[in-house]
Amino acid sequence: MSAVEGLEERITPPTSAGVRRRPAWHAATVAAVSPETPNARRIVLEVPTWPGNDPGQHLDLRLTAEDGYQASRSYSIASSGATTSVVLAVDRVEDGEVSPFLVDAVEVGDALEVHGPLGGWFVWRPGVSERPVQLIAGGSGIVPLAAIASAHADAGDAAPFRLLYAVRTPEDVFFRTELARAEAAGVDTTVVYSRRAPDGAAVPAGRLTRDALAAAVFPPDAGALVYVCGSTPFVEQVLTWLGELGHDTSDVRAERFGGSA
Repeated sequence: MSAVEGLEERITPPTSAGVRRRPAWHAATVAAVSPETPNARRIVLEVPTWPGNDPGQHLDLRLTAEDGYQASRSYSIASSGATTSVVLAVDRVEDGEVSPFLVDAVEVGDALEVHGPLGGWFVWRPGVSERPVQLIAGGSGIVPLAAIASAHADAGDAAPFRLLYAVRTPEDVFFRTELARAEAAGVDTTVVYSRRAPDGAAVPAGRLTRDALAAAVFPPDAGALVYVCGSTPFVEQVLTWLGELGHDTSDVRAERFGGSA
């Protein structure tokens, strides 16, 4: 996943259990790696001192070269809960400084450093509210939203959930198993393919449009809590359309990706 820009609230607010998880630097070991898409890799970190995190939070990951040079980037967390296993999904940015190493070179057993958990604005916690939740993701922007959808499914939460996922091709879909499980648990899911749709798809491939968005998301009078995550152009376009459709965009929680990772 690309580095994230404009992430708010570096000190995490109390969780639903009232526990404040203050961010700190932690030593992490790569426990598992696997392909996620042709351009992305799933990385599972074991972080013994990790305090757990809420769905939708992120962390800073720091690499240190042999000559002492350091580079760090922010990545959304695909896992949540009271666990020391932290799941990331990193999308390669070809001219990036960190993501090519994480996608192409990092191996099981490698030592990394992570700082977190971070962010309080973009989180969702099961059992807090029965307000409908609308998730809108573009490409690798699904990572924090998959954590939210999975947490909803795991908790058997009563809030109505919808997911709109815009992606290029079927091969570019992140977290297929997790999203299928969330859908089976009641998350109403719509996937829009911009370049190539699966064989037999009811809707041909094409870019997300305002009409397609309007048909997939909760109507404005539903009072849904809306989360939008993706590239800056994607997020800005979605926010514009939501406003035109009558949604209160001041209540929308948006996370945008930067261009370097």
